[in-house]
Amino acid sequence: MTSTKKRKRVIIVGGGTAGWMTATAMSRILHRVIDIVLIESNTIGTVGVGEATIPTLVRYFDELGIKEDEVMRESNATFKLGIAFENWRNIGHRYIHSFGITGQDHWTAGFQHFWRRGTKMQIAKDYGQYCLELTAAEKNRFAHLPNRRLNYAFHINATALACFLRKIAESHGTVRKEGKVVEVVQNENGDISTVKLECGTNISGDFFVDCTGFRALLIGQTLGVGYEDWSHWLPCDEAMALQTESIGSLKPYTRSVAHENGWRWQIPLQHRTGNGIIYCSRFMDRERAKEKLLTEVEGDIRTVPSFLKFQTGIRKKHWFRNCVAIGLSSGFLEPLESTSIHLIQRSIFRLLQMFTLSEISQTDINEFNRQTSVEWIPIRDFIILHYKLTNRDDSEFWNYVRTMEIPESLERRMELFRETGRVFREGDELFGENSWIQVMLGQGIMPADHHPIADVMSEKEVRVFLEHIENNVKRTVDRLPSHESYIANYCRAKEPA
Repeated sequence: MTSTKKRKRVIIVGGGTAGWMTATAMSRILHRVIDIVLIESNTIGTVGVGEATIPTLVRYFDELGIKEDEVMRESNATFKLGIAFENWRNIGHRYIHSFGITGQDHWTAGFQHFWRRGTKMQIAKDYGQYCLELTAAEKNRFAHLPNRRLNYAFHINATALACFLRKIAESHGTVRKEGKVVEVVQNENGDISTVKLECGTNISGDFFVDCTGFRALLIGQTLGVGYEDWSHWLPCDEAMALQTESIGSLKPYTRSVAHENGWRWQIPLQHRTGNGIIYCSRFMDRERAKEKLLTEVEGDIRTVPSFLKFQTGIRKKHWFRNCVAIGLSSGFLEPLESTSIHLIQRSIFRLLQMFTLSEISQTDINEFNRQTSVEWIPIRDFIILHYKLTNRDDSEFWNYVRTMEIPESLERRMELFRETGRVFREGDELFGENSWIQVMLGQGIMPADHHPIADVMSEKEVRVFLEHIENNVKRTVDRLPSHESYIANYCRAKEPA
């Protein structure tokens, strides 16, 4: 039976990663029942968030039928197995937060309990040696394995990704309008009805998606939805980014290197490396940050540094009236754990699950906002964890974050792990038990105790158990090709002009 419901006109204001990911998903899924117009201006730059991603992006490509090798080829992408954290716990200390799982769990207790008993017996190796993804990352190896046994994400050129997605969205009916929005018009009920462009064109719609970045032109400036500031927990508020020529081997992991007032990143793409520095302007001025970035990057510099001012926090409502905020207009968490594109993706999927051709339900709006806020809070806590758990006392910045009060939700997790070695994933939150374990161990918490299930095994059984896992990981990794050679055969990008 043919639906008699009127087609809904969706207006996406803003392009970039958030805008074109939204347009691609909505047009691919709903093109037969909605019309989509995306407005963007070539005179307004995009932040280009998300050069480093997490494994959930694989699902986005899968769900929309996008071929992984094709998008990687078009966006100069490489594979990513984790993040190396350098100088976070102490200057000179390094650990990797990898994707996937470590060791083998028992239903009563995670692998960390068996490993902890092994450390007390002085027979256990470093926790990471029992993880396939971490060991492959350290050896610069990668390949797709059956049943996706190797969990991975991507390092990706976000601008090129947006261009690639634009082609897909337009092939499914999305219409792009070039222009700068100069006025947003509301109807008598307070809903947004029309946006006016600088060129004089008026574009009306039924539903609006705010992808205007930090400006939050629709959700913030027009509809007046407030912002919850989290900078007392995450005080870094400025960043600079630049590109360099690639040097050395193509590493399948992101580098996050802490400095005296924040951290800097290094993200290897096929034909260049993305670099940047994040810092707190209370303790470091812009010129010092620029000098540090230019001094410490590796490889010939290809671009001038671009500057970004931000405030960590979250929009108090993500969906208000007939407008949904997606991307930076919805909130910002510094990209320490590469969650920017994930949060865009989750908002898109949630919107598609709740989208309607009928009158918008306030119950749907409330549920969308509830789920979004619930999702952001544990990610916020996970990022705070990296700062709070440190021994560094070499600057005012580190003294501040080391001694600051933290959310009760994070304090509870840390104490539970410190005393018992237990970690519990709550609901559908992003980071699983192994992520929390890797970072808490890496930042210096060693559990005082382990679950008694580990004591059921004899010392010999513990030794054999640990050696079996370590040897299986080593054998698998030894059979993998180098990351660089795998990319060359699977998704080599064209050489840049």
